Amino acid sequence: QVQLVESGGGLVQAGGSLRLSCAASGRTFATYAMGWFRQAPGKEREFVAAITWNGGRIYYADSVKGRFTISRDNTKNTVYLQMNSLKPEDTAVYYCGFNSRGSVADTLYYDYWGRGTQVTVSS
Repeated sequence: QVQLVESGGGLVQAGGSLRLSCAASGRTFATYAMGWFRQAPGKEREFVAAITWNGGRIYYADSVKGRFTISRDNTKNTVYLQMNSLKPEDTAVYYCGFNSRGSVADTLYYDYWGRGTQVTVSS
């Protein structure tokens, strides 16, 4: 059974930092690209960042470039999202997903998702 479990969310003031983790099981983690997406109330799920299976290629949404860093540890089956200089507009539920060989920025190419972790940034 494939599982993804996100953790590390919380309430933080604007300008603060959080580090999200996503632990994977039930699949050969090291062979898949992984992505982080977020969804704010009333909005569609949007791409945040993605990383290829070996970390060789990394992608970011323009809105988080220079502030967020995605990384992975294939020995721990875990992908991370370091979020710095947080803004109120970063408030959302953050999800990680397995990319099933397609565009890393499109939800259509993700076949498994975690349940998400809430990030709230106060002004």
